[in-house]
Amino acid sequence: MPAPLSVDLRQRIIAAYEAKEGSQRQLAERFKVSLSFIRDLRRHYRETGTVEPKPHGGGAIAKLTKEQLPIVAALVTAQPDALLKELCERFAQRTGVEVSVSTMQQAVCKLKLSVKKNTDCI
Repeated sequence: MPAPLSVDLRQRIIAAYEAKEGSQRQLAERFKVSLSFIRDLRRHYRETGTVEPKPHGGGAIAKLTKEQLPIVAALVTAQPDALLKELCERFAQRTGVEVSVSTMQQAVCKLKLSVKKNTDCI
């Protein structure tokens, strides 16, 4: 997701709209933003009195915590030729937390380890 537009641009858009320098559609073209952005900005300004962007939502919570990385390292060390899918299953047995293959791959990369590649997918 791209970064929010600058507060300066938001203020200029609101000032131009209040000065009746054009319709919402014309202002969208002039400032090179979407019409929906103009509508949403006006609504946000009416409701809050500010043009500041809303705070970031935070995203998804990671299933694998930093405290669980040593468990992954131990699983890889115990059987370095295990497939990622097998590591996921063993991790779930040990911790009760089910993770996807991509999550396991990210954890293995974070630990700077390597595992056997699945040759069935090629």
